[in-house]
Amino acid sequence: MKKKQVGKLLYNVLIQLYAIAFRLFALFNRKAALGVQGRKRAFVTLQHNAGSPIQPVIWMHCASLGEFEQGRPVLEMLKKQYPATINVLTFFSASGYEVVKNYQGADQVYYLPFDNAANAKKMVTAINPTLVLWIKYEFWYHYLHTLRSREIPVMLVSGIFRPGHPFFQWYGNLWRSMLQCFTVFFVQNETSRKLLATLDLQDKVMLTGDTRFDRVIAIAENYEDLPLVTAFCGNSKVIVAGSTWEDDEAELVHYVKANPQVKFIIAPHETDDENLKDVKKAFPNSVFYSELSTNYRPPVDEKGEQVAAPNVLIIDNVGMLSRLYRYAQIAYVGGGFGADGVHNVLEAAVYGKPVIYGPEFEKFTEAIGLVDCGGGITIQNALELESTLNELWETPSLLKEKGTAARQFVYSRAGASGKILQYIQENRLLIN
Repeated sequence: MKKKQVGKLLYNVLIQLYAIAFRLFALFNRKAALGVQGRKRAFVTLQHNAGSPIQPVIWMHCASLGEFEQGRPVLEMLKKQYPATINVLTFFSASGYEVVKNYQGADQVYYLPFDNAANAKKMVTAINPTLVLWIKYEFWYHYLHTLRSREIPVMLVSGIFRPGHPFFQWYGNLWRSMLQCFTVFFVQNETSRKLLATLDLQDKVMLTGDTRFDRVIAIAENYEDLPLVTAFCGNSKVIVAGSTWEDDEAELVHYVKANPQVKFIIAPHETDDENLKDVKKAFPNSVFYSELSTNYRPPVDEKGEQVAAPNVLIIDNVGMLSRLYRYAQIAYVGGGFGADGVHNVLEAAVYGKPVIYGPEFEKFTEAIGLVDCGGGITIQNALELESTLNELWETPSLLKEKGTAARQFVYSRAGASGKILQYIQENRLLIN
């Protein structure tokens, strides 16, 4: 049996095992259960919507919410330029689908069924795409090869590659075959371009940058006030801590308790009830966003006397974070104390705020760049966090300097989405 056949067989077995494990996990995990149920409904809904539309169809696939935000500026530019297109969105993760399922910029939104030959054929036939946008990563063998066999253009948007990826390993034949299915790679950095060139793909690569810069700029420039948050902040100093995990919250606890005059807005990465209860327990002088109202009053003690007004606002919803950073003088972005690394630092930097995060950021070029330009600050522990915050508060010129550097870092890297749109126009990929 040839190496390619062995690789394909092993891939199919692993995908099948993964699908079984996913269904078992769904018995105990709400997000996984949503994914299982959503995939069951996908083909039924697809068949109902299937047909041979006269309009071109754009299919954008995203792993989760972060990748959707990365692809969104491209999709919205295309809709503006080609208003007759039908936009179809697919997600692998419930974290993406459940938040975006009612997004007005898409005509249809689905979970992506697990990758096998039958599912890929049914999915591609039902969607019948004119153009496919694959965002950043997630490489599914059968979907990509089905698209290639039907000569449908597939574009990788904001792709990023590292030497350790399987494409560049001795065992990576199957993975390299997936790369052959792409029409063009729009990559974030020079390292990615050079790595693809080692596979003789240089003629398919364009160095365009990261479309997330365009997205965070659009959010900042179309900002809508959050009156309840404005009222909570008042005239106080404000720190916004976004996408926090337990390790991040542990670093913040002492400073929060020691500085009741500072207002803190904490947006945990996980918003399930159990985690929110844990965060509330860690920050006792806090209030959930859902508890706020125009007539909110601080709680009273058992004697009926009013206790101190909360100085911590815990965000118990999803989708608000990108607007919250505007209220901060200093931003903290979580994830930097976990193995997966820091979350999206650009959402804070675009507002001209110094951004603090933990030591795990080396996989993220934007986090590295933000430190290099002076707009980002990394800390190793709670003592460093306290020292950094005190220095910024005590030195207004330094606070302003770092905030300005952060904003300039973002705005100087805008334009990736426009370059992708230009390529599609020049190659007439959406003109029948």
